[in-house]
Amino acid sequence: MAQAVGPYTPIVRAGDFLICSGQLGLADGVIVQGLTAQIHQAINNLSALLVSKGASLHNVVKTTVLLADIADYAAMNEAYVAHFGERPPARTAFAVSGLPVGALVEIEAWAYSPESGEL
Repeated sequence: MAQAVGPYTPIVRAGDFLICSGQLGLADGVIVQGLTAQIHQAINNLSALLVSKGASLHNVVKTTVLLADIADYAAMNEAYVAHFGERPPARTAFAVSGLPVGALVEIEAWAYSPESGEL
């Protein structure tokens, strides 16, 4: 799992939900190069957080995608669908003036994962 780049908890349980803090395209503490690679790595980092709590990307019900450049919206959609398929979760996406460590994208997620383990 990617290390946090600030004073926050990467994943928190709140009742039947797992809330994943925004993930960057970090691998071994280094930002990967290129938008598509960062999106794939950020989602892989989300996946690892969820797996650590017994869930998966299939449990994700909402994401928020922050882009350093809104012109990357179409390219982000292509990479995003590779992980979430034809029935992606609800999503908000918008551009921001900057992201930590020079990242091009940051993705947070909410996953429904009942503590009972029943879906």
